[in-house]
Amino acid sequence: MDINHLVAFERIVREGSFSAAARLLDIQQSTISARIQLLEQEVGGPLFTRGGRKPTLTERGASFLPYARRILELHREGIEAAHLAQEGKSGRISIGTLPSVAEGFLCSTIVRFHALHPQVNLFVRLGENEHIVAMLYDGTVKVGLVTWPFLNTTLMPLMHFREPLALVVSAKHPLAEKRRVTQEDLQRMGKPFLFVNWGPSAQTLLSHLTALMGSTIEISFMILRYLLLGGMGTALLMRPLIAEDLAAGRLVELHVEDLPDGFRETALVQLAHERAPKAPLAEFIHILHQEAGELCISESRPRLTRK
Repeated sequence: MDINHLVAFERIVREGSFSAAARLLDIQQSTISARIQLLEQEVGGPLFTRGGRKPTLTERGASFLPYARRILELHREGIEAAHLAQEGKSGRISIGTLPSVAEGFLCSTIVRFHALHPQVNLFVRLGENEHIVAMLYDGTVKVGLVTWPFLNTTLMPLMHFREPLALVVSAKHPLAEKRRVTQEDLQRMGKPFLFVNWGPSAQTLLSHLTALMGSTIEISFMILRYLLLGGMGTALLMRPLIAEDLAAGRLVELHVEDLPDGFRETALVQLAHERAPKAPLAEFIHILHQEAGELCISESRPRLTRK
């Protein structure tokens, strides 16, 4: 069934005559008549009752009309979707991410990207490093945000991020009132240490704090935050993740003497054999870079091709 046959059929119904439809389509009346004859052969009988001042639909034609219009509408939508995809304004983006990254600059990236490209479908899958890599292998996601360094030669980093860590307590905690905090104060008053594993880059500092305070509770961030705001313990958290709590005075950052600064490193990765990201994924990555701001310390620009 040729799409032009359906167009001719729908135009005749709309215009009320073969000749008016032919003029609108800029074709000969004999051509539009031939198209209708071919369509009638396809559906098994006449679509119009001829002989009057204007063609009227047969019962077969009336029952076929809504399906013809649905096909034409899908045809138009398909062409539009193809054009939008070519322009990076439509399509599908699938991303795997660590939960802690999803609550940071990735959220603002999603909000901004969706405002610019509402037709693009976004799929965000949460998991730890091994789970994200498995999703990359099976094609569930195209790119992933993982802790770095991650020793896997099949992964290629597209961007590298460094997020500062802060040692914090609740504003209710006794240590929050001390202007000068020593490691002895921390050992005596900071227990328990609410532990979140921020990956290899933070391992030395985490090990030092764990050994210093002895009493440790390893827990997810959401439960940890609840305990921390309630006045329990000390935690090493990413500063951007708790920026609102710090600004509102709910949490207080401790500046401990002789304690080195800490940071968590992450990377946006894809499988090494994959081609460079193209629209709309490349546009999403570009916005991710902007939203991360100074947290993005390197970008493999040759790999990112934007339309």
